Amino acid sequence: MTNFILGLDVGTTSVKAVLLATDSRTVSVSHALPTAADISDDGGIKAKEQDTGRIIDAVNRCVDELPTDKLRRVCGIGLSGQMHGVLLWRAKSGCDWSGGDFFIPRDTSQLITWQDGRCNSDFLRSLPKPDSHLNTATGFGCATLFWLMKHRPEFLEGFTVAGTIQDYVASMLCGLDGCVMTPQNAASWGFFNTSTNQWNESILKAAGFPLHLLPQCAPSGGLAGQTRSVWHSIPAGTPVGAALGDFQCSVYSCMSAPTDAVLNISTSAQLTFAMPAGFRPPDSPDSTSSISYFPYFDSSYLAVAASLNGGNVLATFVGMLTSWMRELGADLSESCLYEKLIHSALNQESSDLRVIPTVLGERHDPGSLGQVTYISTNNLSLGHVTRALCHGVLSNLASMMPAELLQNAGVSRIVGSGSALARNQVFRQEVERAFPFQVVYGKNADSAVGVAMVLSDRL
Repeated sequence: MTNFILGLDVGTTSVKAVLLATDSRTVSVSHALPTAADISDDGGIKAKEQDTGRIIDAVNRCVDELPTDKLRRVCGIGLSGQMHGVLLWRAKSGCDWSGGDFFIPRDTSQLITWQDGRCNSDFLRSLPKPDSHLNTATGFGCATLFWLMKHRPEFLEGFTVAGTIQDYVASMLCGLDGCVMTPQNAASWGFFNTSTNQWNESILKAAGFPLHLLPQCAPSGGLAGQTRSVWHSIPAGTPVGAALGDFQCSVYSCMSAPTDAVLNISTSAQLTFAMPAGFRPPDSPDSTSSISYFPYFDSSYLAVAASLNGGNVLATFVGMLTSWMRELGADLSESCLYEKLIHSALNQESSDLRVIPTVLGERHDPGSLGQVTYISTNNLSLGHVTRALCHGVLSNLASMMPAELLQNAGVSRIVGSGSALARNQVFRQEVERAFPFQVVYGKNADSAVGVAMVLSDRL
């Protein structure tokens, strides 16, 4: 009888659960639910927080939708989720199992997400220099904890453990007193050296950082422990993987050869390829570099151009048009507007209008803004503007990771994935113009599938 790996991804806007058959490595069943967890009131500090209770409720409901007979045959649980963010809880009382074969949060903070903007440039410059090849940015766990240490020290006194939201789920499932964290998530927090797999404890201690909140490090692909009790019919004692980064798991799900590059365009946009065995990143971060090196598996790294501007740019444009139409007394749904924009752009094969779409800035250039140039009376149609906007998103990504760099790395094809790329044929056309490689679609990057594949390969 077939056994299954449960892959669970706790994302920024939704939770997805899949059951991967261990014999065929194919997805037997999956289910996804929105978390609807955003908290709107930020107190004027550009905070981005989510309600932990709503997230875990979505996790429970999502897993509960899977067939019970298959859940009973789960032989491993893999967890991935949104990186950079931080959740705090109290050891031994971080959840309540009294309601049945599931847990609910107790004695936890809200999740402060990767989108959090409370750490402005001046604050980040005031932090000690990390011993890491990666920059520390706003929304990174250690930066957020530094901010809380300075502005709300009494808040931190109520907690004894910190981790990402996926680390929290792993800890509660296993009944851990503390938190274990893989290098994938630790590197996304900042102040972590991926060469030694250690936190910058001496640097952090000298700055008065609350070291007791730092998780213990576990290998990427290793185990956090075993389920402490039955969970949604999954047997007690089931191995639980130490939580992984959603980005690395999405790449794992669709990178089938070392000569593949993976392009994902959904809310944001990422282009990545695997560095050769033995590669070691530079000793210190280059704040102006558009390429970062993320820890992957087995001491390897991914070269990543992670743009903050992807499908969200088109969404911002649609939101602007919708707002204008409402002011003018017109009414058109966003889905209908998307359809008309893409249709008009497909009829406009190119445009001399130029759009620099960095309305959300970039991590390597946070002060960058969007620009529209070469405007004339002949290129102001919806087709011109939409085509130029989509072209700009891909041009921006190609400027961050040029085709020549990919060629020199031995990349022979690009695997395209992501919701925005799947829905928007104009994006797909612009990908093929921006990069002189074979581009294949249909291998949709999926973090829940990827984390299940990782655990299946290692159990």
